[in-house]
Amino acid sequence: MTYREAMDLGEKVLKMADIADAKVDAWLLLEMVCKIDRNFYYLHLEDDLSEEQVSGYEIALKKRAEHIPLQYIVGETEFMGLRFKVNSSVLVPRQDTETLVEEALKVIEPGMKVLDLCTGSGCIIISILHNIVNVEGDAVDISRQALNVAIENAKLNDVVVNFERSDLFDNVTGTYDVIVSNPPYIPTAQVLKLMPEVQNFEPMEALDGKEDGLFFYRRIIQECGAYLKENGKILFEIGHDQGVMVSGMLRAAGFKNVTIKKDLSGNDRVVSGMR
Repeated sequence: MTYREAMDLGEKVLKMADIADAKVDAWLLLEMVCKIDRNFYYLHLEDDLSEEQVSGYEIALKKRAEHIPLQYIVGETEFMGLRFKVNSSVLVPRQDTETLVEEALKVIEPGMKVLDLCTGSGCIIISILHNIVNVEGDAVDISRQALNVAIENAKLNDVVVNFERSDLFDNVTGTYDVIVSNPPYIPTAQVLKLMPEVQNFEPMEALDGKEDGLFFYRRIIQECGAYLKENGKILFEIGHDQGVMVSGMLRAAGFKNVTIKKDLSGNDRVVSGMR
């Protein structure tokens, strides 16, 4: 099988499996398995893959055709210009979440202490610490498996984060200048309507926000007073239709300067407030 034939096969297999970006994914899997770049590919279109490469590519295609997320097959993804390892223990970092990081970077200054709740892969706190020096970062998650991935990612990106297994604030001590969180926020009934890549393979405990999707916002807002310094700020990622509700909860709890920030698609994505 030549490189050209491999690409044709990959695109065909993935299109038959209703993979939206069949051509792109076929290329990324070929790139991963054969350890090649575009220049090599176009210079060697008619060269044959080795038997090992053909086998590896076919296995990768089969996984993707089963709707296993591409990032889990490749084992990594990019977020805020950084590389992050991912597997089925963590959500795949999404571009929408970069809006949360960008908003956090506007209010975090050197010398501050930041807490990341529901850290998952660690992409939020690691991106923050990578961009601002002399910031102390703590991060918690209820999943030990997720924390293991986050610890790897902190090492990969050469930042120091204090990771702790905790159900939200249960094992948190001390106070913080800024709290950031991308908690589970999808209503339980809607989880079953998500695309197969998400519904069948990403960790359910990182997706399910209980009946109305607002369970974890309520808990965090109710409990954060003991952990947020005076004039400290809290920033949440939210679902596209949750801005009014989450901002209302913050105001009802006495938070000031409550704002809603849209993502690049024009959807409400980040709610923030000051204690």
